[in-house]
Amino acid sequence: MTSDVEIQPAAEPSPPPPAASRTWPALRSLLLRLHFYAGILVAPFLLVAATSGLLYAASFQLERLVYAHELTVPAQGAAGLTLSQQVAAAQAARPEGTVAAVRPAAEPGETTRVLLDVPGMADSTRLAVFVHPGTGEIRGAMESYGSSGALPVRTWISGLHRNLHLGEPGRIYSELAASWLWVVALGGLVLWLSRRRRQGRRLRGALVPERGVTGIRRALSWHGSVGLWAVLGLLFLSATGLTWSKYAGGNVDVLQGALGWSTPSLSTSTSIATPVTPPSTPPASSGDHSAHSGVRSGAQRSATPVGVDQVVRAAAAEGLSGPLEITWPAEPGGAYVVKEMDRTWPQRNDQVAVDSLGGQVVGVLRFDDFPIGAKLTRWGIDGHMGLLFGLPNQILLAALAAGLVSVIVLGYRMWWLRGPVRGFGAPYGRGGLRRLPWPPVALLAVAVVAVGIFLPLLGISLLAFLVLDVVLGRVRSAR
Repeated sequence: MTSDVEIQPAAEPSPPPPAASRTWPALRSLLLRLHFYAGILVAPFLLVAATSGLLYAASFQLERLVYAHELTVPAQGAAGLTLSQQVAAAQAARPEGTVAAVRPAAEPGETTRVLLDVPGMADSTRLAVFVHPGTGEIRGAMESYGSSGALPVRTWISGLHRNLHLGEPGRIYSELAASWLWVVALGGLVLWLSRRRRQGRRLRGALVPERGVTGIRRALSWHGSVGLWAVLGLLFLSATGLTWSKYAGGNVDVLQGALGWSTPSLSTSTSIATPVTPPSTPPASSGDHSAHSGVRSGAQRSATPVGVDQVVRAAAAEGLSGPLEITWPAEPGGAYVVKEMDRTWPQRNDQVAVDSLGGQVVGVLRFDDFPIGAKLTRWGIDGHMGLLFGLPNQILLAALAAGLVSVIVLGYRMWWLRGPVRGFGAPYGRGGLRRLPWPPVALLAVAVVAVGIFLPLLGISLLAFLVLDVVLGRVRSAR
């Protein structure tokens, strides 16, 4: 008996898609998973950093407003007291302190700031005494922090941004935020542009939120568009913020040293000759300082100490101008250090060392001679602080901080609209790593290990995310 059913030959299995076509969807799924976890678990740290950074952007104007009495005086045309007389007035008013440095009034209407070392003050903190340059009146005295001379209001905001006023342990929060910010920003950029491309939309339209959409689509549209506008600024804040960090910052210093990009230091050595009786004519305060690491060739040190007024004249002969900071010698017979403190573009950051015996210039350090890496570090730090371009810089920082806050809030809104309890374990991008071919997995593993070593907190938290993802996957499978 024969069957009337024709037996068809078995269809040959379709060939697997090429590896290239499988790699990108799997990478995108992995990136989506990472962006999701970072957005949920790291975003609170970013939110605190952005909010406190927004406050810091306004702290310079706030400082000028709160301490107007101490920082300003009625402008007067006639010359007032010498700088040494102003320093003496501060010493007389606060005899418990030792003069460490002085910042002369840079413009008419400003006070001179005399910085005193007082026993019992915190690290990097000095007592600033504000002196009227014309009359010697003491306008006030308060703590001044760091090289930027932050007064109490700005110091408090800076501490909130840097470590939540928790000391060294609190710096972990800011380093974690800075370590993840660039990952979240770049990951979001790739996801947003790839989404637009998959939908067949022009990438130029990614800068503008969609119209006529509601709910999650509306939140996602604003989330992506605002993030795209802010991405370059966020990368800048992440890179410059890491230079201040505790663990990654040390690695940055090592890298700069290996590349020859470390910030050079000014030589203050004065050990060239035994002091002699001063000549009948005073030593010249200018001349050919060809040997910038010490007193010019043939010079001898005088036994007569010089005052701060002569030190400023010697610095002026080398081209230095205000705003200045004159630091007192670290030991008797040492050298004064005079620094230009202009942090706005174009910057003036030259330094000279002036021998306290005789007043010769014994060291010169020009900002133009800094390695390019050291210059970039200086510009990056000042830009991060809002100093590099003055008020426009501070407005831009405020806009970046507000944009980051908006992106985070919109991200949480999308999570909430999906259902936070159900959504936390939802398989957004799950399984991307398993679908990747082994060569990209190997390259990815090497990159993750390298980044984790350079940014330790990023590596540790990334490992924690991986463990959490495995646990949630097992729980979801069991259900």
